[in-house]
Amino acid sequence: MTDLGGGVFVSRVDDDAWEPDPEVGGFVQYLFEEGDQAAGLWKPDSGMEVSEPIVLPARETIVVLEGSARIEIDGGPTLDLRAGDMASMPRGAKTVWHLSADFKEVWIYS
Repeated sequence: MTDLGGGVFVSRVDDDAWEPDPEVGGFVQYLFEEGDQAAGLWKPDSGMEVSEPIVLPARETIVVLEGSARIEIDGGPTLDLRAGDMASMPRGAKTVWHLSADFKEVWIYS
């Protein structure tokens, strides 16, 4: 990510600046973080299995860039997403994610 000043940030999907994601595992690139709003890229670690429910800390909107995901939302629908799909889930949703090894997403917390 490059901070151009004045609240303007830029990055590239193919940037190599991945860092470990301490919240859910895998790897993340942050585009920006401002309070409870943030955006970036995320991908799983190789062989990663997300079996513990994840409670979303904000509304999460995703765009699947590569691979596929099956997201089970407790008390709601199950999403079957693949590259090119977008989804938005509410703050507090309890989710279980099943991901392909090549999964990569753009995520936005709002």
